[in-house]
Order: sequence, then C-alpha cells, then structure tokens
Amino acid sequence: MADIFDNQILCNRCKKVMKPSLINKNGFNLRTLKCDKCGEIIVHPADKQEYDNFMRLKQKEFNVKMRMVGNSYAVSIPREIVDFMKDQEKIVNDMVRLCFNGANSLNLQFNTPEIEGDGENLGNSRVVSAKEVRIVKNGKPILHTRKVFDSAHPERNQTRVFKSKEADEEGGEE
Repeated sequence: MADIFDNQILCNRCKKVMKPSLINKNGFNLRTLKCDKCGEIIVHPADKQEYDNFMRLKQKEFNVKMRMVGNSYAVSIPREIVDFMKDQEKIVNDMVRLCFNGANSLNLQFNTPEIEGDGENLGNSRVVSAKEVRIVKNGKPILHTRKVFDSAHPERNQTRVFKSKEADEEGGEE
C-alpha cells in the first residue's frame, strides 16, 4: 500500500507544496510536512498514533513484584511496555543498563550503545525523572517540593517548592 506522504501535498491555507521534515519529540522522530510560507505542519498519522500510544503508556503507573532469583532480585516488566518496544525477543536476551538516579530511584535503559571510557553515552538515550519530598510537622504538611529532570531538555528542568499556610504564618520554619 502506498504512503500518502510519498505524494506532493498542498497546504490548505496557501495552496503551496509542503516539504517533508522530521521533528524529534521525546525521542521519537515524527515525519512531518511543513509549509514554508505559512508554517502549517502535518504529522504523519502512523507516527502520531505511535507517539500517542507512548504518551498514554507513559501516564500509567505499574505495580510490579520484585523477586529473589539466586543472589539477585528480578523485577517483572509488564508485557504492555515490552509489546510497545517491539523488540520482545531481543530484550529477553540483551543486556540492559541499570543505574541509580537517587536513593529511591533506578534508571533502566534498553538498546543503548556502549559507553566510552570517559563515561559519556554515545547514543541519544534520555533520562527523565521526578522526585517529590513532603515535610510534615505535628501531622500537618509544612513543605512540599517537586523536582523534574529531563536530560534531553535541560531548559525544562525545574524545582518547585510549595509551602503550607501554617508555615507562612509561623515565619517559614523548616
């Protein structure tokens, strides 16, 4: 079956021929057509559907079991995630990278290239993490912080601090 993006497509607004381009969003290369005159962008429907599936899967939170296997622990990866990655047989036999993000957080990377001697990753892998801390005094919340880290977009990294009304009235004790 022929792909519609293999044909010339005219912009609805200005009737000029749109040019193919790529947009990288959250590690996905989305095929697009862009009008140079008005800036109209059309994303390939198959790429958009795959990206939407990823975003829907990313919003889910999975509760998985950790089991003792020999001298190590094993964590099961939900089939929904493995099916999305489309490399089910390859993942089972390949090594993955596992490292600490923080005291209560692990990072698991699939299909990453080897690391050079200086520790720099040669690929375009991405680490996205979020950490929340809540401080409670006498059973009442005093302070709440939320930190977000995105290795692909460091300009989006942020730390937010939320204080309760009681903490403000007491002079911001910590």
